[in-house]
Amino acid sequence: MTAVKYSKTGTKLSTAVKLQTNVFGLVPENHELLKAAYLTYLADIRNNLAVTKTRGLVRGGGKKPWRQKGTGRARFGSTRNPIWRGGGVVFGPTGNENYTRKLSKQQKNQALRQALSLADKENRIILVDEFDRKSAKVKIMQNYLNKLSAQGSILLIVDTKADAIMRSTTNLPTVKVVTANYLTVFDVLNADCLVFEQVALDAVHKWLGGDKS
Repeated sequence: MTAVKYSKTGTKLSTAVKLQTNVFGLVPENHELLKAAYLTYLADIRNNLAVTKTRGLVRGGGKKPWRQKGTGRARFGSTRNPIWRGGGVVFGPTGNENYTRKLSKQQKNQALRQALSLADKENRIILVDEFDRKSAKVKIMQNYLNKLSAQGSILLIVDTKADAIMRSTTNLPTVKVVTANYLTVFDVLNADCLVFEQVALDAVHKWLGGDKS
């Protein structure tokens, strides 16, 4: 398995780079595991912001609406009863719910291998020698990505988030930069194009290729 490699200036190199089969060549894909890893990521970053008030938290309702007996109506002690309009909410979110899901380290790594294999199968992987760490101009980065024929949602996988790389991609809404050790199934599946720096690819090979789980 190989990937096309480009130079620092955007020139296509004649020699292709070999990809490890146990990282980029898993066939067939385990779609159930991919879905589980994808949903686990979303659950882990979910902000628990929804909070409702119970009858004890709703303001008012201190006076009994009517006397206990003799009216022919049902007995009520407060207008903030949950079945009344303006009353409290029963079993609503409190802000303390835990929505996180659990996947083992082995499952997460295997799911990432599956996602990378799917990306390679769909020809979404591009390899570059290295990114320019001297120029921080957005136009130069955009022109460089155009030379690579990188379109759509672009994921740049680097070894370290250099200041020049971050500044040159900040105003590119379709470009996201991640380091190799923080690569996730969510990012890989959502990207139309994955641009690996050579050092980052070596790190992924060492990380996922060396893990025999």
